[in-house]
Amino acid sequence: MKDVVYIGKVVTTHGIQGEIRILSDFSYKEKAFQIGTHLLFDQQEQEYEIVRYRKHKQYDMITLKEFNTINQVLAFKGKKVYKKREELKLEDTEILEEDLLHYQVITNKKETGEITEVFKVHPTKQILRVKVGQKEYLIPYEAPFVKKIDKGAKKIFLDWMEW
Repeated sequence: MKDVVYIGKVVTTHGIQGEIRILSDFSYKEKAFQIGTHLLFDQQEQEYEIVRYRKHKQYDMITLKEFNTINQVLAFKGKKVYKKREELKLEDTEILEEDLLHYQVITNKKETGEITEVFKVHPTKQILRVKVGQKEYLIPYEAPFVKKIDKGAKKIFLDWMEW
């Protein structure tokens, strides 16, 4: 489904008051887990409202509206967590990694290619796998390599010294 975005996975519950522990490496957590917004589990239609959010170690801890005991939230254990794309309210300068796939790459040497994969090597470091002709390159997704992203034209402009 193109209208939902994968946020993470429920690993377990926490405590006896219905708190859920989520493991997520999503880039825009402050928007995804905002109080008053909604989550979906395993891409089901029903939305669940977030009433409390906090960080605990490497986990994102949430409490859902009308879920007050551990017995009520045990069914969420192991489920994938999604959010409706429009509820993220991304700015024009913010782009999801999954949206970068198949963007056309234009280098400072006027060579073109295509992004075939985006992956994280560290919680804050991402790498673009770019295919140019028959070759593939790994390029850091950060300045000074990325000069500009044109969301409308689905193009990314890179400054790369040598291909």
